[in-house]
Amino acid sequence: MTLFLHELKRNRISLIVWTAAISFMLGVCIIIYPDMSAQMGDISDMFSNMGAFSDAFGMDQLNFGEFMGYFGVECGNTLGLGGAFFAALLGISALSKEERDKTAEFLLSHPVTRRRVVLFKLLSILTQILILNMTVALVTIIGVLAIGAEADAGKMAWLLLSSAIMQIEISAITFGISAFIRRGGLAIGMGLAMGLYFLNIVSNLTDKLDFLKYISPFGYTDGGQIVANGLPEIKYLLPGVALTLAGAAAAFWKYERKDIA
Repeated sequence: MTLFLHELKRNRISLIVWTAAISFMLGVCIIIYPDMSAQMGDISDMFSNMGAFSDAFGMDQLNFGEFMGYFGVECGNTLGLGGAFFAALLGISALSKEERDKTAEFLLSHPVTRRRVVLFKLLSILTQILILNMTVALVTIIGVLAIGAEADAGKMAWLLLSSAIMQIEISAITFGISAFIRRGGLAIGMGLAMGLYFLNIVSNLTDKLDFLKYISPFGYTDGGQIVANGLPEIKYLLPGVALTLAGAAAAFWKYERKDIA
């Protein structure tokens, strides 16, 4: 438990900054909707008829004249990308930073097994993701009430929940990678998050690349799909659960056998 609390304290500044930044951008995105709603009808028609661009971002399925359509793409992308980067940063540095910062010897000299080190670090990541998403949900609710928008509570909940699941998946994958490297790996984590985002965009362009949605967690966080159908695509969600478990398992397996520098 001491290690768990230490990890939270160690990452508190990063958590505060990322949470504040994502919540602020999301809040602004919601607050400006009333000023933009008058032009949203024309914008919606324009975006839905932009061919490949519309398909790539799911704009062909949404009506920007309605709040949920606007929130699904504009606010959804803000939360999706911001949350993905934060999750990747948490996961990729969790284990590797001990060797990078020369604290591994001090940590492992304590009466705590490597398995417990991995477990408490993983729990600290999940806790930080939970804090981020609870804050985001609160800001979203306050913003929607403040502007008096007509929002579908069920679809809104799925948009936020699928984003949280996506963050857990990315953090678990990068957490597994973290056990194999000896440095911070910031570029690896951020590059992976961005790469998964673009895989989903590419998969939207043609049915021949639809299989990429099984790899990218952005496949089941697609705002257009959730707003249009009320639920994320479960067939894309299940592989994400498998990758999450695989990433966590890889971290336990490797760290117990790793020659710590």
